[in-house]
Amino acid sequence: MTEVDFYLLKDDSARSRAQFACRLADKACRLGNRVFIHTESADQTHQLDDLLWTFQQSSFVPHAVYQNEQDNPPPVQLAHDAEPDAGSQVLINLAADVPVFFSRFERVAELVNDYADIRRQSRKRYSFYKDRGYPLRTHEIKS
Repeated sequence: MTEVDFYLLKDDSARSRAQFACRLADKACRLGNRVFIHTESADQTHQLDDLLWTFQQSSFVPHAVYQNEQDNPPPVQLAHDAEPDAGSQVLINLAADVPVFFSRFERVAELVNDYADIRRQSRKRYSFYKDRGYPLRTHEIKS
């Protein structure tokens, strides 16, 4: 059964949330997992695509914007309007709603910051998962 982790960030900036998504994708990738980052919009996809190249000075996260039937895809893919093929273990959700394909993944990471709309949306997602019996964990992130 898919395990769901809620990461509670201590600020309300979209940039910090995106940077944490990059850190989490990098860590999951280094642990040998394939990662799909589900974004809210095309703009957010492109911003995150750029950030994944630059968020660390000494390295980058091998990634690409998702394309159907991509030969030899990188370990991290991202999109806002696509359902990923099977094979990724970790879903990082930055969208307002629970993606219909979330149960294809072993792990789902929900990133929540102090922005009021993000908190409100995350409460709905938390209730969705809880009502369906998915194992939930929360992690308070200091920085």
